[in-house]
Amino acid sequence: MSKPEVPDFLRNVRVVLARPSHPGNIGAAARAMKTMGVTRLYLVEPKRFPDAEATTLASGAADVLENAVVTGSLDAALEGVSIACALTSRKRELTTPLAAPRDACAELLAAARDGVEVALVFGNETYGLSIDEVARCNRLVTIAGNPDYFSLNLGQAVQVMCYELFSQLAFPLDHLRANAELASHEEVEGFYGHLDRVLDGIGFYDRRNGERLMRRLRTLYDRASLERQEIDILRGMLKQIERRCGPDPYRHD
Repeated sequence: MSKPEVPDFLRNVRVVLARPSHPGNIGAAARAMKTMGVTRLYLVEPKRFPDAEATTLASGAADVLENAVVTGSLDAALEGVSIACALTSRKRELTTPLAAPRDACAELLAAARDGVEVALVFGNETYGLSIDEVARCNRLVTIAGNPDYFSLNLGQAVQVMCYELFSQLAFPLDHLRANAELASHEEVEGFYGHLDRVLDGIGFYDRRNGERLMRRLRTLYDRASLERQEIDILRGMLKQIERRCGPDPYRHD
């Protein structure tokens, strides 16, 4: 099955990193984004960018870095955005309702699908977003975690939010499944005949009702919807049994 396409409306989602201090985190964020189909990265006053370490940590998402927009202010990074989610894990005296990622991403995804520009805004690795930066956003999101130890790094936080967005797309997984070819009626019947002969030949039917036992075995294997490759494996096992047990006096070819 051909691979499904990532929907174009994810282009309406941008990730904004405010004042990132470590280029490796920028690269890790780019990798997290591209893995989930989000490719628009904005950097507000990055300490070091571009940087070889960012490219290394991007691990195949260098195109996200190459197309990143670098700005001198958060306002510039949010230009054209209608819904901006500030990511924070600190208590703040703000009136903006606090949302969990899953709930926030449902709104963001619906808006992006309608052509609205939305942003996920992440703060500096050490200090997070300032009060002023949070005030420039109209949504507040917190990733829940262990209250006794909560220490997501920047790349991990970006991954969580982008995953929440992507998971709500109900993206099909059929392209990841191996193409299975079911065995034909003739192949299945050939296996049953082979199995019957081997069981008879090794004396498995002694003191048992062979016909009844084969009916049960047929039911068991029919329930499995045998594939061609599985038939080959099973018949290979039967042939090995025949080789180990020697000539079979009950077998009639």
